[in-house]
Parts: sequence; C-alpha cells; structure tokens
Amino acid sequence: MNTAYKRIVVVGGGTAGWMTATALATAFPASTVELVESEEIGIVGVGEASFPSIRAFHKILGIDEAQFLRATDGTFKLGIEFRDWREAGAKYFHTFGDFGGLSGPYALWGQHRRLGEAELGALDRQCLPSVMASQGRFMAPGPGDGRQFNYAYHFDAALYAAFLRTMALQRGVRRSEGRIVDAVRRADGGIAHLALADGRVVEGDLFADCSGFASLLLGRALEERYVDFSRWLPVDRAWACPSARNGAALTPSTRCTALEAGWAWRIPLSNRTGHGHVFASRYIDEERAREQLMQQLDGAALADARLLRFSAGHRERFWVHNVVALGLSSGFLEPLESTSIFLVQSGLGRLIELLLAGARPGQEAVAAYNAGMRRQFERIRDFIILHYCLTARRDSQLWRDMASMELPETLAFKIHAWRQAGALHQYDQEGFDATSWLAIHAGMGHWPERADPSLHEMPHEDALRALRMRRDSIAATVATMPSHQDYLHSVLAR
Repeated sequence: MNTAYKRIVVVGGGTAGWMTATALATAFPASTVELVESEEIGIVGVGEASFPSIRAFHKILGIDEAQFLRATDGTFKLGIEFRDWREAGAKYFHTFGDFGGLSGPYALWGQHRRLGEAELGALDRQCLPSVMASQGRFMAPGPGDGRQFNYAYHFDAALYAAFLRTMALQRGVRRSEGRIVDAVRRADGGIAHLALADGRVVEGDLFADCSGFASLLLGRALEERYVDFSRWLPVDRAWACPSARNGAALTPSTRCTALEAGWAWRIPLSNRTGHGHVFASRYIDEERAREQLMQQLDGAALADARLLRFSAGHRERFWVHNVVALGLSSGFLEPLESTSIFLVQSGLGRLIELLLAGARPGQEAVAAYNAGMRRQFERIRDFIILHYCLTARRDSQLWRDMASMELPETLAFKIHAWRQAGALHQYDQEGFDATSWLAIHAGMGHWPERADPSLHEMPHEDALRALRMRRDSIAATVATMPSHQDYLHSVLAR
C-alpha cells in the first residue's frame, strides 16, 4: 500500500514511538520510515497493564503471543480489581467479560438486583472472567467452546519497546540515534526538518511526535495549547517501583487500591511485580506518597522509586500541519484503566485509514481526525471520573472533594440516565462499552432509583432458576481451568 507521504519521521522511541514506526512500516512499505531517539533521554518505562485492543494490534502486525510474552516478561490480564474505592474494605472487579443481556426483562443485572445477593451472591459471580480472576485461574477462549470473553496483558514497557524495535528494524525502519536541538519550520508553519546535536539534519514529509511528555514538536515547536482536565482529575504525580514477587500469587488481573490522596497499582509480571502510587500533590507531599507506595510492595524493592509528574488533559489539536502527536505527547489520562496504549492505537488506526487514501488528507479530514481524538479523550475522561465521583469515602479531603465535584455535562447526563431509568447511555467514540460502565456502577453500589417494570414480566422463580444455572455453569467451567501461573508456563514452553 502507498501513501502520499514518502518520508515519515517518528520522533521518540519508547512504546508509542516503536508502535507507530512498526505499524507505519507494515502499512506503507514503499515509504521511508525513520525513527529518531536519544539514549540520553530514556523513556517512561514501567510495568504496563493493557487494554484488550492490544491483541487486535498484535494480530495485524503478525505478533505471536508466546513470543511476545517471553520477550516482555508478560502475563495475562482479565480485568482490574478495585479495592477501597467505594469505602474502606470494599472491593469489586471491572471485567473484560459480560453479564448477559443489558436491557428488558432478560437484563441479567436487573434480575439479579431484583432478587438480591443473599441468594445469588455478588453480581461478579455471573461473569466468567470475574470468577476466573477471583480464583487465580486462566485459559484462553477457544473457538466454539462456549468460553467467550476478552483479555489483555501485563508486561514490561521497556522490554515491549525493545521487542517492537527489533520488529520495526526488520521491516525496514531506519533508526537514528541523536538528541534533537531544533525543529525548523516551513513557510506554511509545518516542520521542514529536525536538527540534531551532532549537526545532522533529518527531513520528512510527515512527522509523528512520540516524544512523551516533552511533546517536542506539537507542544514545543508548534505551541499547541493544552486542554487541562485537572479540575476533574487532580492526580498529577506517580511514584513507580518494581518489587520481588516474594511468593505472591501470579494473579491474572491488575489491582488498584484507593489511598489517602490517590491510588496504588499492582501489576504482576512473570518475574516481578510492578507497583506505583498515583496521587494529587495538592493533598499529600511527595515523600509521604512515596512512603505509602513502599508499604504496598509485594517484596523487596528491585530499584529506587521513580517520580513522574504530569497533568491530565490533551493538546487542543492532535494533527497540526504535518505533525501528528501520538502517546504522551498528545495528552495523558491517569493509568487507572490502562488506556495509554489504547489511545496510541486509536490515533494510529485513524491516521493509517486516512493515509490509505493515497492523497494527502485535506483540512476537513484533519479536522475530523482532531475532533474524533478529542471525543475519545473526553469519553475516557468521563469513565475515569465515574470511579471517583460515586465514592462513599469521606476519610480524606481528596475523596470528599471528588464526591462533591461538578461533573462534565456528558458524564452528568449518563449518570442521570442510569439513576433514573437504568439506561447505560453510549455516545460515539466511547472507549468503554456498556458492560464496563455497568461494572463500575454495580461495584460502587450505585443502582437505579426505580426498577424497570419489564423485569417483572419474567416470573420470580424463572429468573432465579436462570441466574442460578448461569452462576453454577460458570463455577463448573472455572473449576476445570489451570492456575494462571500453570497456564502461562504452558504457553511460554511452546
């Protein structure tokens, strides 16, 4: 396939840079793809939890699952366990599976809510991957076996970048090592070429800015305005530290534990555990936040804790002149739902679709790209806010403020629709489907004020029988599965 851009330059390595270079080289082998990175600068590489869409990306690129897992110390992920978000001691699971039908008399969640947990147990028991995660079991779904659910991965982000780098170079990507000291503008405002510290010049027709928080091209050179989300998402710091597993179970799920001024992540890799504490600096000082992180570790720290600083939000536009920003250079949303790589994929997918037309996209196409990415960020922003605003915690100022904040209109409408009618309203460009929204509402104990009258069309005993059968069938299926660790070992041995 061909594109009108014959010289594509990717600025920055890391996950976003090498994802972009590999995808563009695969899609457009007739174009020259050059990646410029500096070993002096390094990358933001910590334990990474991903979103199920990464499997589609790997399939397109022809990446073998076992090879990927071996190269990145990877494990499987069925969802996220949230602890202490609703209130201290409470926990729930955001699944990559489903809870059956979502509307009408056959809405499983509605019938479950109508009949009560005393008889049926928690709603999570009606979802296959939720039960798998609770028991530490895993087995990939197979065609026609009735075990249909989605899954993602945990992996070392630095190793993933190296894995993609090898693939990209094999597919013709040129790598230039060097520190960028200037981005020289064209007469029309775009970028003509990059000037490196050693005097070399890198020219391009299209530049993909994957330079991380520095945003060298879109933010610094083109001075594109940043849209700040901190009024709703005040966390602006993160400590990250790997630890020894120390005998801890190799769980097929990420864990997010609410703390005084933020939350802590736990990401199980095959050889260690990734830990981090995301917090709001206006509510806690950095040293106290670091101490709280160290209390969360599975075992001995394997490195010094690293501090990352950021601001939630995105650039006003993502594509300006001949610069397209992908990854942290375009914006950042806290890693609560593991959406960073998904947003890179989303931007890449839209970009490649436009470039496939052959001609250079016009102003309308670029404007549509920018509008679509802006909506994507806003939809995910709303989903993340949902985790905070439904809290019943009042034990620290952060949680009191989050429970009483003024919400974005888009989120306020969705919450109203759910509360009044049990409607899981979906806008366009959603990052999470209705099942995901249901998992958070249910997990936070936030139910509609009135039951849908159609639920009573199904007799009480029929509904109870159906729910028991589904629960028991799931339990029996999970009982036959190997542990996550045993299954992972079998995959790695292939």
